[in-house]
Amino acid sequence: MVTGSMPVDESADHVADPSGLAPDRADQDRPIDEQAILRTVARLRSAILALVLGTLGGAGIFTATAWLIVKGGEDVGAHLQLLGQYFIGYSVTWPGSIVGAVYGFIVGAVMGASIGSLYNRIVDLRGL
Repeated sequence: MVTGSMPVDESADHVADPSGLAPDRADQDRPIDEQAILRTVARLRSAILALVLGTLGGAGIFTATAWLIVKGGEDVGAHLQLLGQYFIGYSVTWPGSIVGAVYGFIVGAVMGASIGSLYNRIVDLRGL
């Protein structure tokens, strides 16, 4: 052995990846079809996640606004009215609930697409 170099375990078939990101030997010995299945299952469909979170976001803002309108009272939706600072045209009214639903869908869809894309990149890095 040369001095100054790292000792190598010659009995090992491979060198372990200290980061834990590389697939180990057991993963490499799997049939290709099984690896493809694992990779496919581990990934998310970003468009579907965007659609789902967009729908939930839009429905949530519409429902919250409609609930406050129906409930009525002295100062209807004082806190929810603050969304008008971010969502131009939004107010705690029936037309405002439609505007809020559109903004909620857009924000939810962007978040869903971002989460799905980030998740898939992490899956790709892990080598699944």
